[in-house]
Amino acid sequence: AAGLAVARYGGKPTMIDLADYEAPLYNADIEDSDGIPQGVLDFRRLVATHDALCLATPEYNGGMTPILLNMFCWASRPSPTDDFGAVFQGKPVALMASSPGRLGGVRVIPRLRDAVCELGMVPVPGFASVGNAAQAFSENGDLGDEQLAQGLNGLVQ
Repeated sequence: AAGLAVARYGGKPTMIDLADYEAPLYNADIEDSDGIPQGVLDFRRLVATHDALCLATPEYNGGMTPILLNMFCWASRPSPTDDFGAVFQGKPVALMASSPGRLGGVRVIPRLRDAVCELGMVPVPGFASVGNAAQAFSENGDLGDEQLAQGLNGLVQ
């Protein structure tokens, strides 16, 4: 739904799944011995080539998913093999969450906001939260609830 909303306003969204960017659990010893994994370098390149980010995450026990936190840990590390620097610094970011319950992932938003601010990103005002996520979307990816759809459109605008 976020990608569709971005496209409606003239943006060119790139939808990704962090599972496609291989990275072991962050460990400074691994970084020292093996360097930054190629999947992380690819992710850094992708972030660097976009003007803004929309982060959509499910809520896991009130927090971020381990894969998102791990990618933040890896991608925030300085890389001697690319010239992207602090790829997150100053990057506008829209925050979105979902959950199978009716709260819609709202509990992860403050934690996600704190994390992106620590990385130097600039969260746009507001957030999108989708409860009962398994039933919330149509086959083409649009939100079925008009109020939620309007909120999402306002967030990415």
